[in-house]
This record gives sequence, C-alpha cells and structure tokens, in this order.
Amino acid sequence: MTRPGDRPGWQARVAAARAEREALARTRVRRSVSHRDGARCRVDGQSLLNFCGNDYLGLSQHFAVVNALQDAASREGAGGVASHLVCGHHEMHDALERELADWLEVPAALLFGSGFMANLAVLQSLLDEESVCVQDRLNHASLIDAARLSGCRLRRYPHADPEGAIRQLRSLPDGLAILATDGVFSMDGDLAPLRQLALVAKVQKAMLYVDDAHGVGVVGPDGRGSVADARLGVQEVPLQLATLGKALGGYGAAVVGDADLIGHLAETARPYLYTTALPPAQAAATLAAVKLARSEHWRRGKLHELVGRFRDRALRVGLQLMDSDTPIQPVMCGTDAHALAMSRALEQAGYWVAAIRPPTVSEGRARLRVTLSALHGPGDVDGLVDALAYARDRVAGPREAARVAQPVE
Repeated sequence: MTRPGDRPGWQARVAAARAEREALARTRVRRSVSHRDGARCRVDGQSLLNFCGNDYLGLSQHFAVVNALQDAASREGAGGVASHLVCGHHEMHDALERELADWLEVPAALLFGSGFMANLAVLQSLLDEESVCVQDRLNHASLIDAARLSGCRLRRYPHADPEGAIRQLRSLPDGLAILATDGVFSMDGDLAPLRQLALVAKVQKAMLYVDDAHGVGVVGPDGRGSVADARLGVQEVPLQLATLGKALGGYGAAVVGDADLIGHLAETARPYLYTTALPPAQAAATLAAVKLARSEHWRRGKLHELVGRFRDRALRVGLQLMDSDTPIQPVMCGTDAHALAMSRALEQAGYWVAAIRPPTVSEGRARLRVTLSALHGPGDVDGLVDALAYARDRVAGPREAARVAQPVE
C-alpha cells in the first residue's frame, strides 16, 4: 500500500516536465505586444512585420469595427454580466446570431466564448458512452479533447482519408455517431475532402460536424467557408463552427446549423449554460466585421493574390511548402532546432513567424507557419521570401543550402 508520504509532489512533476521540454527544445515563451499598427507589431521594443497571426481579412483594427466596439461599450458597459440563460443575453447577441445565420445560409446560430468551448459544447451535449466519434488525425485539439471528455468511443483516421473514416465507422456500427473534421486544417492549411466525407456520413448514418474556424471568411462563395465551397448545406452538415476571432478579427465563436440542434445546445450544453456571455460590445464589433466580410470581396481577392505570389516565389527559391491554397502556408523545417533557428533569424530581419513544433505537429514535421493577411502588401511578401531563403541557408550551411535551394520549374 502506498503511504501519503510516498505521493509525488507537484513541484517535482513540474520540474521534470520542464526539464524534458528543455531537452527537446520545446519550451514555450509568451511574447508581449505593446502596439499593433496594421500588420506591424512592436515586440520587446522591436518593430516586426507579423506573419503568424490569423487576422486574415485585416478586420481587427478596421475603424468601423473599432467604432462599433467603442460605441456599444459606452452604452452597454464592458462585460457580459451573466450567462445567456440568466440575464446575459443581449439584443446585440440576437442581431449577431441572425446576421451569421443569414450569411452562412443556415437556420440558426448560437454564440460561444471561444471555439474551444463551442467544440466542447457540441460533442458533450450530443455524445455519451455508447456513442462514436470518428475524427481526422490532424483535427484541432479542441475536437479531440471534447470527444475524450464526452466519454464516447473515439476513433481517428489518417489525414483527409474518407476511406479511413468509413472503416472506422464500420468498425463501431452501434450508437449515435458523429464524423468530425476541420474544414481548413490549422497547421497544414489544406481543406478537408468534405464532399466525400458527407457521403461517408450519409452511408453510415453519422452526423458530419465541421470546425471551420480557418475557413469562414476566407474560402467559398462570399467567404461562407469550406462547407459552402464544397457545395454542401445544412442537410449534409447539420452543424458547423464559425470562429469570430480569425478572419473576423474579434473574439468568440458560433455554432451554426439546424434549428433543432441549435436549440438543444442552448438548453443542454454546459459550456453555454455555465459561462458568462460575450460582452455586448464585442458582439457589436463582430457584427460590423461580418458586414464588412460579406460586402468587401476585394479583401479575399487580395488575399488570394498574395497567397499565389508567396507560393510562386517561395517554390522558386526552393522552400519546402505544403499543398495549401489558403492563407496558412507552412514552410517545412524538419527538426525543432532548425525551425527555432530560422524563426530567430527571421526576427533579426524584422519578420515575426512562429516556429511550430511537436506536440502541435508530429515528430520530424516542425515548421514555420506563415500566415498571410489582407493587411500585407506584395513587397511584404517578397521581403519575407528573401528572408526565409536567407534564414534557411544560414541554418542549413552552404553545402545543404546548395542542395535544397534548387529553383522549382
């Protein structure tokens, strides 16, 4: 029998975990931004051109969005006051939910404090121990954690592999089933094969749920996301997640889709019932951002041009890219040490690009996650590619650089 005195202390556990991260070059350090001006940030006294944020349409600092936030805050205050079902639900929340539903062409929408909370809400309110959740292996951590916390039987299939998905569903034929996938994968930038997955879900009588955090506002007709891009609707995808903190430049998320399912979430989802509502001022700001995203199509057009420019120039200097046509453009580095060294070299040149390492990505797949924004210009992209090539050569050394930096025809 173990005695209480033999129980390990938290100090030893924390120290051991820290030592392991240090040995693997996987410590994480927060950086404090003192000022943002367009795509530029002031970090530790240095002005850096930001290529690692998710403000894809450049709306986070738009004067109409900021004015809506300030005006609503001056009238309604700074906080959400209470949960939606107590006294926190404001008419501004109603207006934003209606606007999102109209834009995304679905019957209803429900606001949440974050995408992580929204995914927890969906899976925990619909799944139990007898249920099945089949997920893409590269899904966002919030989907994986939500399934685990629901107590369901979780199975994962190889990335973007509909045949793998149907095999997993067939292996567990009993119980309610949800097939869950990212729409745009946050670390690779590619799109899920939604039409094939919708067919798999239909054949296996599963519900297809799409986390479109990185798709809404960016891809599809009128920026309506990856579901619309795949020409699917609420019958094929009864629920999807739209984040408010990426292309829309604000904070929070919404689950949109079938009205009965949305009503079920509003009455049963613990992350909705037991948390304070978004501040009305934040809802007002996001409402302004949605209207801009719907009307200012030039932002997506510019973004598409910048993505094409980056890929063309990066491939010409031999950078290793992934198959992505979205603003997420990973530059593969291989080892953690190479990714960190390249990120530091870029910062010295005035560019902020974060190194992404395990466990966020798999072993041997460390990368620089370049993200593009409508706030960037062609010259910004050209300068970044030149800095990336220089950083690659500096880290790899002359012989290795000569081998990998062959122009791509």
